This record gives sequence, structure tokens and C-alpha cells, in this order.
Amino acid sequence: MIANFGAVLGEWRTLGIGFLNTVWICALAGALSLALAAFVSTLLVSRRKLIRRAAQGAVDLLRALPFLVLLFTVYYCLPVIGVRLSAWTCGLAALVVYNTAYFAEILRGAWAHMPREQEEAGRAYGYYGLGLYGRIILPQILIASGPVLGNQMITLVKNSAFLMMITIPDLTSLANLAQATYCIPFETLFVTVALYWVICSAIEGIVRAMDRVAVVRGHE
Repeated sequence: MIANFGAVLGEWRTLGIGFLNTVWICALAGALSLALAAFVSTLLVSRRKLIRRAAQGAVDLLRALPFLVLLFTVYYCLPVIGVRLSAWTCGLAALVVYNTAYFAEILRGAWAHMPREQEEAGRAYGYYGLGLYGRIILPQILIASGPVLGNQMITLVKNSAFLMMITIPDLTSLANLAQATYCIPFETLFVTVALYWVICSAIEGIVRAMDRVAVVRGHE
């Protein structure tokens, strides 16, 4: 077994490339998803019924889809209508669209539970519209929903393993390549799980930091 682990660790360059590919695409997808979700959440609470229902319908549809179905739809169906994208672009787009729906619903829920006095105080200081949302509402709902956002970010990382299905060399894909080379599945998967644990632990660390900020600001 020790020799097998030595063989796996001998592929550290391959696993390192897969690890970094997973980290950067998940980090970028998470940042873009959260930015888009901040906008979509405003549509989910719009006073215009048509806009609110359309946004809620789109969010519900995306949340009802398995990620792999959406990924295959983007990768295989877009070329049918003349839209040809690289595998990387398809993977990133699928992650962003899918997780935007979840992040938006999380932010909407946090907004719904935020004390209305906060908005009223913001208006009293002259904040309205985007100014009120950006300066008063958004920072508070981000802090309040930190643990749930962190859980969804971890789910994003796990869903990224499906990117190997469209030939993206992520951690799972390159680990599978190393496993196929040496035919030592246990040791390879053990190291792969450890690397995913490192990524998820980093996310949990960020969430704990947000929790400490929440306690200081009174969002226990």
C-alpha cells in the first residue's frame, strides 16, 4: 500500500494541475454566481408581479434540474442552434447559471428575515433604490446568510466533478487518469478526497470568519 501511495504522489504534477483547475473555476464560478444572485434577488422581491413571477419561475426551474442535465444541455444542445463554446466556457457557464439560482434564493430568504427597521433607517438617511440595497441591505444579508452560502459553495465544488464529463481536466478527471495508469483506485481516490477536503475546509474557514463578523455586528 505504501508503494501505491508513492506511485500516486509521484503524479503530483498531474494532480496539482487538476487541483488548481478545480480551485480557479470554482472560485470564479462562485464569485460570478454571487454577483448575479445579488441582482436576481432584487427581481425576486420586485413589486412588479410579472417580473417577480418570471424571476421566481426561472429560479425554480434551475433548482429543479440536476446539474449534470444542465451541463449536458449547455455542452451538447447549444451547438444545435449555432452557439459553439469551448468546454471550459460551457462548464463555467453551467456552474454560474446553476448556482446563481441557489444563491439568489438564499439571499431572498435572508432579505425576507431582515428587520424592516434597517431599510427604514436607510431611507431616513437618504438611501433609495440601488444605493439602499448596496449600502444597507446587501452587506447585511450576505453576513446573515454566510453559513448557507458556504454550504452552497461546497456543493458547487462537488458539482464541479461532473466537468470531467465534458473533457475538462479538473481534479476528478486527472485523478481518474492517474488511477487508470496504475490501477490503484483506493490510494488515488484517498488522495483525491483529501484534496477536495482542503478546498472545502478553506470555504469553511471563510464562513467561520463571516460568522465572527456576524456576531460582532449583532447577527447571531
